[in-house]
Amino acid sequence: MNSIVFIGGGNMASCLVGGTIANGFDPGDILVSEPNETSRDKLKHEFGVAVSEDNQAAVANATVVVLAVKPQIMRKVALALAPALKDQAVVVSIAAGISVESLQGWLGSSAAIIRAMPNTPSLVLAGATALFANQLATEPQKDIVFKIFQSVGYCCWVEREDQINAVIALSGSGPAYFFRILEIMQQVGQELGLSEEIARELASHTALGAAQMAKKSTSSPSELRRQVTSPGGTTERALSTFQKEGLETIFRRAMTSAVERAEEMSENFSD
Repeated sequence: MNSIVFIGGGNMASCLVGGTIANGFDPGDILVSEPNETSRDKLKHEFGVAVSEDNQAAVANATVVVLAVKPQIMRKVALALAPALKDQAVVVSIAAGISVESLQGWLGSSAAIIRAMPNTPSLVLAGATALFANQLATEPQKDIVFKIFQSVGYCCWVEREDQINAVIALSGSGPAYFFRILEIMQQVGQELGLSEEIARELASHTALGAAQMAKKSTSSPSELRRQVTSPGGTTERALSTFQKEGLETIFRRAMTSAVERAEEMSENFSD
């Protein structure tokens, strides 16, 4: 019996499959339903999981169904799956902008549903995922879903569904913010005379080291910033420039606009 079924075999599904197996899940308990034959063959060869191209047959005995498809096709996929889902199954959606209400409208009012918002660093087992469960999800169902996403990084629960949009703005879209900052730092480093390789390595290692310090330290980010900022020094001058140019305001506007877009998507995909 394949108790964990992934509908869609793209990058995020592949990452979750690999993470769960690396953390003790039996490949024999996992099935991936994917229309692309090349992708199916790759998943089967790399992880030893069962594969299928028939979504309805795939979920016939599933206890966890992870919907790893694009928001644009979620309605079609969910409606087709609804008749084949068993009562014991919990459905997990990793799509931004698809509400529990919409999913229940497509899957049935009795469906146990969990929304998950992982981010792309999950691909290197350094992800951050927030989960929200509807009232029909049982504690055992919540436990196994938590273990699946914990296998690829940090995982937590949020109490309200609207907090998922805040998660999207913070950690879902967040990697792109850091990539943009790295891009700028590398470019300026090159303009200041460093080679492309050295600028890239210094920027990425600086980001990695700062993140590790923030994660491992008992000090707040504010305190860590103060520790590295000598009075009258170069860092203080740079941070002062950030302040004058309104860096905090820019980030606040960017993140609130991400929330607004998530809300728009939820309305667009609710039909």
